[in-house]
Amino acid sequence: MALTKRELFQKRRLRVRNKLRKITDGRPRLSVHRSSKNISVQVIDDVKGVTLAAASSLEKDLGVVGKNNVEAAAKIGAAIAERAKQAGVEEVIFDRGGFLFHGKIKALADAAREGGLKF
Repeated sequence: MALTKRELFQKRRLRVRNKLRKITDGRPRLSVHRSSKNISVQVIDDVKGVTLAAASSLEKDLGVVGKNNVEAAAKIGAAIAERAKQAGVEEVIFDRGGFLFHGKIKALADAAREGGLKF
């Protein structure tokens, strides 16, 4: 029987997360979540279980409230890079979750790399 879109997403998410666990070397994880209306990203220290930095399209100071497009993703990527550097994080592991690496996710990753994060 064919799998639903949700089941395929869950399989992809678990596959990505399991691969990241093997190569993490103590680096924080840059976790991305995208909904139909917003996009958010967190830098998470999995050893301590704390969020070191976060950015979202729900924040009014970024000027992209309620937008989920490539331009908004690029602004959020730049913001997370700046906030991660303030928190003392230079290298991360990119966790795209179950989302495919193109479009908004790619724009966010490219902006974070340009902002100085290494992954």
